[in-house]
Amino acid sequence: MESPLKKEFDYYLANQRELVEKYNGRYVVIKDAEVLGAYDSELAAISDAKTKNLVLGTFLIQFVSPGDTAYRQTFHSRAIFS
Repeated sequence: MESPLKKEFDYYLANQRELVEKYNGRYVVIKDAEVLGAYDSELAAISDAKTKNLVLGTFLIQFVSPGDTAYRQTFHSRAIFS
């Protein structure tokens, strides 16, 4: 089964060099092959995605760094935030 976020991760991989130059050490939110924002923490990225009414599981939060040490998959359910 292919990951529903494969397109977003493929975008990250294809553009990693440029993203590292611009966002190294930060977390980016990627949806539809577009960076929607860059943040100092994963929590800040999730919080801002919530304010943009993005549905969990439809966007990627990726820590930007050179190489492949930051690659990981974490799946979140479509929980309701209060």
